[in-house]
Amino acid sequence: MTTKAPAKVVAGELTSLESIAYQSVAGIPVADPRDRDRLGYCVWHALTNKREGLDVAIGASRIRFTIGFDDAVGRIRGELKARGVAEA
Repeated sequence: MTTKAPAKVVAGELTSLESIAYQSVAGIPVADPRDRDRLGYCVWHALTNKREGLDVAIGASRIRFTIGFDDAVGRIRGELKARGVAEA
């Protein structure tokens, strides 16, 4: 066991693509709060890789939404468009 304090977390720029991806999923209702972190990662991955569409990446992540899948994808697309990001 270590007695050292954990490393400090340094917040990234709010205009970075990663921050925008995580901000775009902040209001999406999910069954488990950890699902939202995974959803943010999947959105970021879809935006950076551009090999698959946003809906395919979100569907493959197996997120447990408390709203409909199409509604969640629509909300995320709207948030990305409002932040000026072209969708995957």
